[in-house]
Amino acid sequence: MKTANSTFGVIFYLRKYKATNDGKAPIYARITVNGSRIDLSVKRSIEQDNWNANKGMARGSREEIVKLNKYLEQYRSGIVESYQELLLQKKLITAELVKDKFTGEDQAEFTLCKLMEYHNTEQAQVLEPGTMKNYYTTQKYIKEFIKERFRTSDKYLSELSYKFITDFEYYLRNRTPEKGQKALNNNGLMKHIERFCKMVNLAVRLEWLDRNPFHAYQLKFDKVEREYLTKDELARIEAKKFNIVRLQVVQDLFVFSCYTGLAYIDVFNLTPANLIEKSANNFWIATNRQKTNELVRVPLLPKALAIIEKYKGHPQALAEGKVLPVLTNQKLNSYLKEIADMCSINKPLTFHIARHTFATTVTLTNGVPIETVSKLLGHSKLTTTQIYAKVVESKLSDDMVQLSKRLKA
Repeated sequence: MKTANSTFGVIFYLRKYKATNDGKAPIYARITVNGSRIDLSVKRSIEQDNWNANKGMARGSREEIVKLNKYLEQYRSGIVESYQELLLQKKLITAELVKDKFTGEDQAEFTLCKLMEYHNTEQAQVLEPGTMKNYYTTQKYIKEFIKERFRTSDKYLSELSYKFITDFEYYLRNRTPEKGQKALNNNGLMKHIERFCKMVNLAVRLEWLDRNPFHAYQLKFDKVEREYLTKDELARIEAKKFNIVRLQVVQDLFVFSCYTGLAYIDVFNLTPANLIEKSANNFWIATNRQKTNELVRVPLLPKALAIIEKYKGHPQALAEGKVLPVLTNQKLNSYLKEIADMCSINKPLTFHIARHTFATTVTLTNGVPIETVSKLLGHSKLTTTQIYAKVVESKLSDDMVQLSKRLKA
């Protein structure tokens, strides 16, 4: 085969010096590109008398001879197809490159496990430890799936397909949880698929993968109502007197977040440098959300300012250069369960609910425009705020009462 810039050919021959005692010699394919050549075994042998060296094929009409020649022709077609694919990719073609393309050696370094390792190593420098923990779990589940479904420890990226993704989804839906774990719900499952998709997108950008198997796949998340505290529930927590110091601290941290909208990590990172006095007794928090690096400026409401004043001389806060003494998120959430029980709150109380409470009960319910709430929360899109900060029924009722009054006037 000739092209404008190169010559290419495939022939079959016998390596007679490797003949066995029964007279059979192994068949080899020779790939030639621009005068350079490389050989590879076709994993077949034949008696030397039954080989036509001029035609590079078996001689005769017996059934096994016909089958062998058919196999050799398919083998040749595979090599030619590999060569043509390289032509379309406009690569500098060599005999070795054609061989690697045909045998799959060109994809040997591009495997799913190597992709996951590369992604997680790179992203560990960028993403938060809590986020990376989720990626490591996704990686673990993918490895489990490959082992159970394919009886192997890895897969080439070129083997990924739409069916691979749907089979992985099915595996996660039916996976038996480990002791102490809950079975994955739909949204938890979809988050694993979403993380898998992000890793595959990276492979496409790196040109480790020619086509994206997620192209036809759609993530299907269930809509979830965001939990928040009502005005009465928040008042109960604020009014509760705790004799245990750790619960007092957790109570104050939670209430502080309810009146600032700051997420746990942003409360944790808060330093005196983030407090700005705009005018006499008019303090603001100016910080960047760690999750998105979006600038956040929040005027301090009296209850939030009172908590800052309360902990001004706290030994832990002073030692760490922070505004408030902060526990780990895990401990905070554990202690909040105690507080919920003691305040008769029948909700799965977590620290992030404070942020939702700020968006709904503290701001939207009191007539703060959603555009303002979006800025206070540090959202880059208003649609994000609409998910977090829904207008509660009491606000809808108040709005209708006001409308009725105006219509009667």
